[in-house]
Amino acid sequence: ILGIDVNGDVNEWNNKTAEITGFTKEEAYNKPLVSTFIVPKLRQSVQDILDNALNGNETSNYELEFRTKSNEIRYLLVNATTRRDANGD
Repeated sequence: ILGIDVNGDVNEWNNKTAEITGFTKEEAYNKPLVSTFIVPKLRQSVQDILDNALNGNETSNYELEFRTKSNEIRYLLVNATTRRDANGD
């Protein structure tokens, strides 16, 4: 599980994400997800999907090319959904 805030910065990074990517939670937190971890050729499309999710248009089963700490590529199947608080914000 990984998550970003409304600015696109990482605010959730679980142990499995750390294992897959090689980046610890501390290394990933508060970093811009797209420019830090997404391969350049997909940055705009990933940003569009994340922007859509923030506007309530969610995407399921999107294959993401993720750059690891050792500069390898990992393919992750992700769902871009909006996480809201109890008030719906």
